[in-house]
Amino acid sequence: MAWQETGVDVQDVAERARVLNRLRIGDIVFHRITKTAALLVLMVLGGVIVSLFLGALPALQEFGFGFLTTQSWNPVTDKFGALAPIYGTIVTSLIAMLIAVPFGLMIAMFLTELCPMWLRRPIGIAIELLAGIPSIIYGIWGLFVFAPFLQQYVQPPIIAAFENIPVLSTLFAGPPFGIGILTASLILAIMVLPFITSISRDVFDAVPPVLKEAAYGLGWTQWEVWRYVVLPFTRIGVIGGVMLGLGRALGETMAVTFVIGNAHKISTSLLAPGTTISASIANEFTEAVGDLYTSSLIALGLILFIITFIVLAIARYLLLRINRRIG
Repeated sequence: MAWQETGVDVQDVAERARVLNRLRIGDIVFHRITKTAALLVLMVLGGVIVSLFLGALPALQEFGFGFLTTQSWNPVTDKFGALAPIYGTIVTSLIAMLIAVPFGLMIAMFLTELCPMWLRRPIGIAIELLAGIPSIIYGIWGLFVFAPFLQQYVQPPIIAAFENIPVLSTLFAGPPFGIGILTASLILAIMVLPFITSISRDVFDAVPPVLKEAAYGLGWTQWEVWRYVVLPFTRIGVIGGVMLGLGRALGETMAVTFVIGNAHKISTSLLAPGTTISASIANEFTEAVGDLYTSSLIALGLILFIITFIVLAIARYLLLRINRRIG
């Protein structure tokens, strides 16, 4: 036999076959476990969508498309509209991102490019601690400390400064309540800032030093290196961090509930009270009496799910375009 001629024992061949078979069985089991886990995630997601749709169906049948275009919310007469919570959710999230994204990127740039080594670790730990603070703590702090401070020292000067300016006088019209859309947006900006900063710092650190050294060798400034080398190299990770922060802002509940005022109306002033989808559900779900009232709150949850899905879809589309452009 061939194996006898080469000095290979029959038992060795059989042992090797058993080992390879055992490894193959392990690979098959691992593949099926991971596939089952992935399918389980899809099943859970599908179950959530179906549950939300079935729960929201009575309200959608009763009010139709008008549920999205009216701001009336009257549990006594069973008249419900989602426009005010949708408006509050979108506006507070956009304002929060307009504040948090530039600050987060600048902090990440400072930590990776400009900060002394002895100061990087304390600032990094502080940012991580901000990310770990529970949202209800932000809400309590915002209600008892931040909102009174804004009401007394910040909002009155803003109202006076923009009083005679056409558009800004409407956006910052008084009286100074302290709580409101702007206060909730500032709290959200503080909450999402650590996520954007941490992810941006990590991806900035991943830039190969040779790229930055080559740019510095050409005489570029630190701003030019960050703008034309670091940021383009890490834009996929930066967009991912921004989308993570936006998802947190859209779904935040307790902190916003404390400081937004919980008024089911749309006001042109950012200083006026308002509400969001999450805050409306948290405030009223335990008090919902009647099938239509409960169904309307579930319909708000379905709308928030759709908004979040649209945001994630846009993010994926942007990432695909960037990947195609890169090559």
